[in-house]
Amino acid sequence: MSWIYLAVAGLLEVAWAVGLKYTAGFTRLWPSVFTLATMAGSVGMLGLALRTLPLGTAYAVWTGIGTIGTAVAGMVLLGEPAGALRLLSIGLIAAGIVGLKLLTPA
Repeated sequence: MSWIYLAVAGLLEVAWAVGLKYTAGFTRLWPSVFTLATMAGSVGMLGLALRTLPLGTAYAVWTGIGTIGTAVAGMVLLGEPAGALRLLSIGLIAAGIVGLKLLTPA
């Protein structure tokens, strides 16, 4: 169950990172409310995952999911470049996440 909490925490991290772009420096009410709520949810789910997962692994996976998701969202939603080296780098982050999952009991 901890890995599910961690995956949801990572997806919520993507949501707040993307939401942050739309807050205009926290001057827009509803994007700001969404961003703050997803921030709290992300950290809360990370806390639940940390009940049984090692800190280093959980934090690395959480930020990795957030990094990959935010980079992909930037490419899809905001027209950011999706060059081969950028995609390769994202793939390397994904490989690291998979490696940590495979090497961590729980």
